[in-house]
Amino acid sequence: MSVIDHSPLQDAAHSLMNAEVVLNHSELFRAECKRLILETDKACKRMQDDDTKRLDQRIRDIVFLKQELELKLEAISLETDALIALQNRVMKALEAIEEPLRVAVLCLQERKRRDCSARIYDEVERELHKEREVFEGVVSLLQRVNEQITEQLRLNRSAKYHLEQDLKEKFEAECIDNSCTLMTTNSIISLQKPGNITPLPSLAVTPRQWENISEMNIVKTENQVTNSVSLRVLVESLLEQTAADMQKQIQATTAAFQMNIQELKTAKSQMEEKLPTVLSEISNQQKIREDLQMAITNKEHFLSLARARLALRYQRPGKEQCLDPAQAQLLAEVQHLTAHIAKLRDGVAQSEEDHRALVRCQLKLQDDIQSKTNSLYIDEVICTHHREPVIIHNF
Repeated sequence: MSVIDHSPLQDAAHSLMNAEVVLNHSELFRAECKRLILETDKACKRMQDDDTKRLDQRIRDIVFLKQELELKLEAISLETDALIALQNRVMKALEAIEEPLRVAVLCLQERKRRDCSARIYDEVERELHKEREVFEGVVSLLQRVNEQITEQLRLNRSAKYHLEQDLKEKFEAECIDNSCTLMTTNSIISLQKPGNITPLPSLAVTPRQWENISEMNIVKTENQVTNSVSLRVLVESLLEQTAADMQKQIQATTAAFQMNIQELKTAKSQMEEKLPTVLSEISNQQKIREDLQMAITNKEHFLSLARARLALRYQRPGKEQCLDPAQAQLLAEVQHLTAHIAKLRDGVAQSEEDHRALVRCQLKLQDDIQSKTNSLYIDEVICTHHREPVIIHNF
């Protein structure tokens, strides 16, 4: 085996060549590393810029939806307050009707205390029954309206609750995304440890679904605001109409009371004026009856005298028993006096009948006057006194 001779120059040349190769490879590697660093720096910068843009856009989207939600929240809040105020008016209206209804029922009860002869279904009675029916109908209507308002308030509050929850979540999301835009690599060094990165969970909703949730809340709120406004307009109209109807009925009943009171006063006045005449006629009838009795007594005296004369003349001697003019006159006088006395007694009987009729008329007038007085007291004093403060204004 031959041994190759190596000179020092050849060894050095070989070493230099190897060194040159290593240096070239090292320089190329360094250049590649610098290029890789530049590329990764640019990529990171681009990704951070994209992140910032995406986050800014997301924040703008959240802010836009927040503004929409806040507008709807303000609208539903104002509408709810207006509906609560309207419900308070409805409750006050119900309270205001209690007294007129009580008065109407009281008047009906008081009028039942009139005398039997005065207990007729007159115009006042009809208007009072209509008044009670109107008031009871309004109470029933307002109670149903109050239930509708309560249900609408529940729907408004439900819509408001979902808006507030959505706004709360939007606010939290905006704060988080704002924090993300402000975060830098230096700000998270102290917060993050190597190997502490966890995989992202699967997202529950898509961006479109996320947007739809808020849109659904907005649409739901708009519907409830529309329904609430419509209900308020309807209730306002009902309050105005029912107040007008009740006031109209109260005026009709009051007019019927006034007319009836005037008629009662007129009738009572006429009967009071007639009563003295009847009493005077009773006195006159009693006087004429006494005069008739006195006339009968006088005529009976004359009749007794005539009969006594006849009886005495029947004692004349037989040949003197003739029907002379004196005898004929006495017989005619007895006949006429008997007829006169009969007529006078018939007059007494008729006077007694007329007297009884006048007494019945007197008692009837007195009863009617008392009945009219009682009815007048009930209608003019009791009912009118209770009805004076009953005035229905617009609720």
